[in-house]
Amino acid sequence: MFSKPLDLPTAANALRGRPAAIPTAERHFVNARPLKGPYPEGLETAYFAMGCFWGVERKFWQLPGVWVTAVGYMAGVTPNPTYEETCSGRTGHTEAVMVVFDPKAITYQDLLRAFWEGHDPTQGMRQGNDMGTQYRSGIYVVGDAQAQAAEASREAYQQALGGGGYGRITTEIAPAGPFYFAEDYHQQYLAKNPHGYCGVGGTGVTCPIGLGAQA
Repeated sequence: MFSKPLDLPTAANALRGRPAAIPTAERHFVNARPLKGPYPEGLETAYFAMGCFWGVERKFWQLPGVWVTAVGYMAGVTPNPTYEETCSGRTGHTEAVMVVFDPKAITYQDLLRAFWEGHDPTQGMRQGNDMGTQYRSGIYVVGDAQAQAAEASREAYQQALGGGGYGRITTEIAPAGPFYFAEDYHQQYLAKNPHGYCGVGGTGVTCPIGLGAQA
């Protein structure tokens, strides 16, 4: 329906979007917890983008200590975009996963390690065979502590990747802006469709976070 540019749009040429949120699921398909809350006291939220969000979400909901996950669109211009609009490259969003976790059971550094090891963060506007701005790698941080941990982990993983023959990391690290929940059928897609497509794969390079490195 649309061409797929590899440059991010500006506010002047992005799609207009809509004032109201698009409909989505109320509860997580796997654990039946509410996607939009309320969440138990003491839980924290993290946001990651690392390629097609179907496979990315499964990586995180399988981690012990993660309370609920959801897929959506972040870091763009168009308000309340649809999946088709995001895939056009004309909203500026990337496919992202919201991770609500218990910091007493799993740390933010643990999530960062899963993020780095779960995809190839050197590929720019693509992940594997998936091409487009919506597949770019990103960490969208909540507060200074997450920002500092994310930056430190990127430095540490860059060193590890360099030793493995990989190039520069293209992952963007930015404050978390609006998270627009994706449509119902995208939520926990690979639990509903166990043989569905998952184009996300790692480099095989171990991230030193949690292995004696400071983050």
